[in-house]
Amino acid sequence: MISLSNLAVRFGGYTLFENISVLITERDKIGLVGRNGAGKSTLLKIIAGHDEPSEGTVIVPDGCKIGYLPQQMKISDGKTVLDEARSAFDDINARTQELENLQNELAERADYESDAYMKLIHRMSEISDYLHLHNSSNIDGEIEQMLTGLGFVRTDFNRPTAEFSGGWRMRIELAKILLKQPQVLLLDEPTNHLDIVSIEWLENFLMNYKGAIILISHDRRFLDAITKKTFEISLNKLTSYPAPYSEYLVLKEERYEQQLAAYENQQKMIADTEQFIERFRYKATKSVQVQSRIKQLDKIERLEIEKKDTGAFKISFPPSPRAGTIVFKTTDLEKKYGEKTILADVNFCIERGNKIALVGKNGEGKSTFIKCVLNETAYSGEIQLGHNVRIGYFAQNQDEILNEDLTVFETLDAIAVGDIRTKVRDILGAFYFSGEDVDKKVRVLSGGERNRLAMAKLMLEPYNLLILDEPTNHLDIASKAVLKQALQKYNGTLILVSHDRDFLDGLTTHIFEVKQTKVREVIGDLHSYLQQLHTEVLTAPKPVISASEQGTDVARCTDVARYVSTTTQKQNYEQKKEREREQRKLQTALKKIEERVQELENQLHELNTYFIEAAGSITPDDYKRHAALQDELDEAMAEWEKIAAELE
Repeated sequence: MISLSNLAVRFGGYTLFENISVLITERDKIGLVGRNGAGKSTLLKIIAGHDEPSEGTVIVPDGCKIGYLPQQMKISDGKTVLDEARSAFDDINARTQELENLQNELAERADYESDAYMKLIHRMSEISDYLHLHNSSNIDGEIEQMLTGLGFVRTDFNRPTAEFSGGWRMRIELAKILLKQPQVLLLDEPTNHLDIVSIEWLENFLMNYKGAIILISHDRRFLDAITKKTFEISLNKLTSYPAPYSEYLVLKEERYEQQLAAYENQQKMIADTEQFIERFRYKATKSVQVQSRIKQLDKIERLEIEKKDTGAFKISFPPSPRAGTIVFKTTDLEKKYGEKTILADVNFCIERGNKIALVGKNGEGKSTFIKCVLNETAYSGEIQLGHNVRIGYFAQNQDEILNEDLTVFETLDAIAVGDIRTKVRDILGAFYFSGEDVDKKVRVLSGGERNRLAMAKLMLEPYNLLILDEPTNHLDIASKAVLKQALQKYNGTLILVSHDRDFLDGLTTHIFEVKQTKVREVIGDLHSYLQQLHTEVLTAPKPVISASEQGTDVARCTDVARYVSTTTQKQNYEQKKEREREQRKLQTALKKIEERVQELENQLHELNTYFIEAAGSITPDDYKRHAALQDELDEAMAEWEKIAAELE
């Protein structure tokens, strides 16, 4: 469907990547991976047509729609959530209006046999087919399903988009892209602003998406569930693996071992050759051999091999001072912003050594609850900290509140006290800041580097209660794995807010859900909690919607059968198109096999003629060739019969 040919991106004398040539077919589900800065986002921008490559071409077929969700984008304000989502159907609305205008014009004309009249009929037929294909009768139903799946409730639909945070407005943009149903989806970290429930919904949606998908994500479970291929950008090149992320890691390791063996063999050969040249450079009797070896070295294409990933930081949290059995306890905790109640009647206690995942939809009050515990906001009720509790806190925007004018070293040195000041460089080294890196200004650091620096601040003194609010933002998969291992070994109490299921799985011992102003403990691990969520969704009563209420097409349609019929018609039409696509593929395959059969029959005919005319000079190899051709013809005929039967 989309062809990339010899793509290269260069900045001055620096090459980001080069010689990328690959074909993206109509049903490909591809995970795009590579180290931070390898060029993943740049490649998506080029495919989307937002950037131009330094070299090479991108060929996109006419009529191929591409939906592109970048990590950061400008989001328009001034409309309600529902109106903004409806803008995804501007082309359908325009065609619907055009059809209505044509119908009105047609009703006033009487020149039934004129060319102009027939053109009107033809245009109306084209528009009707297009609207039928895109199921234009159920636009509001599709919008409601999409918005609720991404976490909005019906009361949000008529709220202005300006009232929502950047993360929620990104969800609106994602909804618009998905509603347009483009043939190709380019998604750059789509789960960054989603909670666990919305990630689960989006995952299921994309698993069943009929178009092509190229996905950048640091969520390993998300990649494994959706993708079937993995494109890796490494050493300025793109390598394709026919497997999802976890299987790709195995294939990559096998490939690395092969590359390492070839690299070591070449290095040995180069060293031996250089040793020969140096040894006999000044001997006249060996001058020819020396010059030959020099030319040989000049012609060698030097193999490159990527170093093992040492970019993931290696950390170990300081041993925590012993606290009391009860770390903290809440009694009738309540928090309001004006008239809006965020938390109410919150009563529970946290015991020493608990590792708690604090989960719930965005906006339900997880961060507010943490602020109450830290006494950063006023509340009613009571929060009692236990004996000798010392809290270490990683804020969700921790990387943003660092002083950008300080260097990496100065950031830690400014708050280090006592003997720990002598270990600042060791701590930074554990977080992969070494050499000149420690003298970099914070302002030039990437998001992942800032997160690592903010995490390093927690190493400056021992805490027995760590509260981490989205600590994995901007971290790559390898770095998240190392952080998870460090937290598993941590002997203190942990409260963790995260939407990364793979990160939470096996790390936390308790699940606390913040939902509808309450905080409740969920018995079981993360897997049990997700299963419970699915059960609640399946058993939840369906809302009763009056026919006069604004909302879905079903609500406005008094004849339910009409809605079901519309849905069935769309399904039948899609099934018909799928059959037609399969039929075309089979016809193409049948034509190729027929050409091959004809070619083999011609070769056998020529060989038979040779046997008749040159009976005395036939060799055993001639008989072997005849038998091989006959076997190949038999296999081709069997394949032809199989395809013909499928086509029939």
